[in-house]
Amino acid sequence: MAGTNPISALLIIIITIFLPPVGIWMIAGCGADLLVNICLTLLGYFPGHIHAFYLEYVYFERRSQGTMGNMAVKRAPGVYSDNVNSGGRTTYGTIPT
Repeated sequence: MAGTNPISALLIIIITIFLPPVGIWMIAGCGADLLVNICLTLLGYFPGHIHAFYLEYVYFERRSQGTMGNMAVKRAPGVYSDNVNSGGRTTYGTIPT
């Protein structure tokens, strides 16, 4: 995870261990990913964890790729949040920041 703050990643992982929807809210915001994770957590605590850790993996992987200059072109399967798909990076037109 080059280019990411390991303390913030560790904090999000620890929060996700106890409450998966809160960890998703921290990286994806309030949207479809959060709703899916709440439903999965209510159906079973383990499916909520799998979904949460998958989204966090995609988020931090895309974030580290973005710092190296490799922006992902395709959306990750099963991820609805633009924040997660871009690794938290915003773009203004065609210029990545």
